[in-house]
Amino acid sequence: MIEEFLSRGVLVAMRVGGLMSFAPFFANAALPAPVKAGLTLALTALLLPVYVSSTGASAAPSVSAAASSGIAGWLVMALSEIALGMVIGFATQFVFEGMELAGQIASFQFGFSLVNVIDPNSQVEVTVLSTLHDLIAILIFLQLGVHRWLLRATAMSFRVIPPGSLATAHFPAAGLIKMSGAMWLIGAEIAFPIVLATMLTDLTIGFVAKASPQFPALFFGISLKFLLGIAVLYGSVAFWPHLLERYFYHALTNLESLLAFHP
Repeated sequence: MIEEFLSRGVLVAMRVGGLMSFAPFFANAALPAPVKAGLTLALTALLLPVYVSSTGASAAPSVSAAASSGIAGWLVMALSEIALGMVIGFATQFVFEGMELAGQIASFQFGFSLVNVIDPNSQVEVTVLSTLHDLIAILIFLQLGVHRWLLRATAMSFRVIPPGSLATAHFPAAGLIKMSGAMWLIGAEIAFPIVLATMLTDLTIGFVAKASPQFPALFFGISLKFLLGIAVLYGSVAFWPHLLERYFYHALTNLESLLAFHP
């Protein structure tokens, strides 16, 4: 009995650990590893009595099957739980990837594509505006309380998919790939005002330079495009909380559908 209880606890911890490793804010490099480990243990202790008791009958066959198959069965179950936690974390991580993509597009329009900094999370070079977009997104993420939405989604997943049952089912990879497509839509929608403003500026400067060849188009064009782009960026930030709330809501709604209808 104790062995079965501990085995289920390990599976719950694996799913929570997958969330802590891939979800926004929880997986941030600024959050120390001991804090992540403590949160994982605390959440496991809170979720284990509730969801093991409510799903014990359905989870018992999976745990027993893994026990009879030995180490290989436990390894498959552990990896499936980590993968499920990864899916829950990636549901909103795609929103941040879309914001960084919008920053990349804006940096290219401003001529900042060569001004790079090291991202502390991925340890790769990114543009300055990508970092700015990511920082504003994480602030809005915390202000909206989306981290609590993720924890509730994780709790709901134990009702829909008992610990260990995903090892004998089909992993929802197709649904995850479909969810990742939102990254491109988010990046295009966030960057659209800046792209439109800078393109219109380039066209206007081009027509003026064509009509008046002595006009210093290179000098005024770059400065005017940068100033107008910054003004548009500053004005569009006011709409980001509403847009990001909609993006996060759709991401978690798609995640709920993915967990509820996995084959």
